[in-house]
Amino acid sequence: MPERRSRKDAARNREAVLAAADALFARRGSPEDVTMADVAAAAGVGKGTIFRAFGDRAGLLRALYEVRLEPIREAVETGPPPLGPAAPPQDRVPALLDAVLCFKLDNRRLALALEEGGSGSPYQAEHYERWHSLLRAVLERIPGLADSDFTAHALLAATRADLVEYLAGEACVPREELRAQLANFAARFLASGPPQGPAAEE
Repeated sequence: MPERRSRKDAARNREAVLAAADALFARRGSPEDVTMADVAAAAGVGKGTIFRAFGDRAGLLRALYEVRLEPIREAVETGPPPLGPAAPPQDRVPALLDAVLCFKLDNRRLALALEEGGSGSPYQAEHYERWHSLLRAVLERIPGLADSDFTAHALLAATRADLVEYLAGEACVPREELRAQLANFAARFLASGPPQGPAAEE
């Protein structure tokens, strides 16, 4: 019984920390303005509880990112077309890219902090690998498309957090214009067909 209560307490504390972090990050201009002490105070727990549950600040950011991403993941895995698995690949590719872009627009500071934080490459982050794997699998269903692995990287580059932050922040490109630009980019790529020339003949 004590062990079960301990697990329940740990789960409750984790939810409280994520809710507190979510609220703090939403209110402040940058995740860098939020300290672990701020989160602990808002959640009503000690800093040690946060470190035990999430490891470090980056771990907390990753966990919060995953919580916010969950509705999109569910739509991608089980939702209706054009985002869900039943959609034709030519429809699903731009829908997936739009979902990533909208998520990063809605979570600009958090996505930027996560992709820039730490010493590791953002391309090795779990969430990036998941999107890349999914997009690559969809691209592989398009007849005649060469090198779906590289193509998935190239398409996802248009949704990098630093680019989204620059375009939406410094360049002040409106949200719907960004979405339209990305949709047009994906449409042109999909309409171009298999690559031509020496590379395609190898």
